[in-house]
This record gives sequence, structure tokens and C-alpha cells, in this order.
Amino acid sequence: MFIEGTKQMKRFIVIAVVLISMGLFGCHSNITKESNDWQMLFNGKDLSGWKASEKQGCFTVEDGVIKVQGGRSHLYYVGPVGNADFKNFHFQAQVKAAPGSDSGIYFHTEYQETDWPKKGYECQINNSHSNKKRSGGLYDAQNVFEQYAKDNQWYTQEIIVKDKHIVTMIDGKVVVDYHEPDNVSFTGWPGRKLSSGTFAIQGHDPTCVAYLKDIKIRPLE
Repeated sequence: MFIEGTKQMKRFIVIAVVLISMGLFGCHSNITKESNDWQMLFNGKDLSGWKASEKQGCFTVEDGVIKVQGGRSHLYYVGPVGNADFKNFHFQAQVKAAPGSDSGIYFHTEYQETDWPKKGYECQINNSHSNKKRSGGLYDAQNVFEQYAKDNQWYTQEIIVKDKHIVTMIDGKVVVDYHEPDNVSFTGWPGRKLSSGTFAIQGHDPTCVAYLKDIKIRPLE
């Protein structure tokens, strides 16, 4: 119990420092006040509020967990929270990936019927896939090649966005601290920029299996 409490305190301190560095709060007491304002995006029962593209059977709910398996598809949040349009936020989910799997969490994106999402950024879920861009990285914006999470183990994945600043975290450790440059441009991905939008969970290919639960968000001003 003491060890778990120490981990939680360390995580709280890291998040406090991150949020202060992003100009969101002036003191720790404000952060404590905001910390209970989470809104759940996944009800733990079914896919209400979510809409899948392409292979809709790629996403199922088992024992309160979203299971991702079956090929390329994306599960978009289309529910009532924030009218499914988020700009500045703190996102958190519990994530687990099977060995050799690749998935991801898109943000500032929008629903499309087919193909990889053209709008927004992707935060990787990938601990051991042959594609070496690992969990927590911003795909092709700020890639991460160090492994921060282990396969077959639950970990906490977080994304914090404030204006042009993105921070990603795994188990309370900052993985990416990215400031989007002015006039940002990615070859072949003109929509990869910060604006606002919804979230999407990626189904990558038939061999990949990922799990997500406790998906929640709180808006940041």
C-alpha cells in the first residue's frame, strides 16, 4: 500500500510540474481542485458513443475492456462529452498490448469511413512491433524508439494538449514534450496539425491486439 501510494504521489508531482510548465495552473492547490473533473468517454459496457470505420468487428467489449483486433479500422468517439470536439485537454487511458502489436490513439481528428485518419496526431501504442516507433511517441512528429511499457501489462497512457504544446506520458513519466512549430507541415499529411477534434483508437493489422479501459478526459483552459 505504501509503495502504491508513493507511485501515485510521484505521478501527481510529475503531472503538476507538466501542467504548471504549460501555464495551466499557478500552484498545486489548483491542480488538486481540477483533478476530479474527469469525464468518462467509455462506459465499460458497450461501444455507445463510439463509431467504427471499415472493419467494424475489429472492436469489441470484453469484461469492461475495449479489445482491438482484426485489421485496419478506427474507432472514433462521437458521444456527448464535449460534443466530441476537444481542443485543450488531459486524456488518460489504461492500455495493454499483446506482443508484436501496433495501435494508437488519434486526437484532434474527425470521423472518416476508410483509410488512416488524415486529421490530427497519433500517439503510438507499440511496445515490440517490427515498426520501431514505440508507445507514447507522436507518430512522425516526435517518434520515440525507447520502450517505456511492457507487453501484456496494463499501463497508464496520457496525452495533454494546451494550444501548441503536447505532452505524452506513460505511467507518470514524460515521454514526449512537443511544441508544434508555426506553419507545421508533414509530407503527405496536410491535416496533421493541432486544431480541435475527437479521439480515435487505431486497429492496425490482423496480427495486432490491444486493450483499452478507463478512457477519460478533462478539459483544460
